[in-house]
Amino acid sequence: MDNRGTCKTDAVTVDEDVHIVAAGLLKRGGRGLLLHRAPARRWYPDCWDLPGGHVEDGETPAAALRRELREELGVAAVITGTPFAQVIGADFRMDVWVVESWDGEPASLDPTEHDALAWLNHGEMTALKLADARLPALFEAALR
Repeated sequence: MDNRGTCKTDAVTVDEDVHIVAAGLLKRGGRGLLLHRAPARRWYPDCWDLPGGHVEDGETPAAALRRELREELGVAAVITGTPFAQVIGADFRMDVWVVESWDGEPASLDPTEHDALAWLNHGEMTALKLADARLPALFEAALR
């Protein structure tokens, strides 16, 4: 069975607003961190994605990313400057930061959300089912 490709979701957006998402490409030793989204997840189940999440009301994208990395991975990340990239979808905008400094060792804290994590280089991503087909290009640019 071929697991490569882009993960699909059948989730429906409740409102017509664009969802703002903050994500981090944690970078260490020429590799970046991806998380495997648990199969029971509503949004993009059973595929690999960057850590991060939705920006809450009154929160900046950078603050949301710090919060999400603490909640998902148990790390205190340093998020500075502007996003490295933006990924635009039909109903979302994902601001992506390259994160090179954090305290703590990343670990998947909630297996119902993410059931695995992996440090990968650009080439190792090609065999994975990804949440977005643009992730390899982001990795290639960020890991140079």
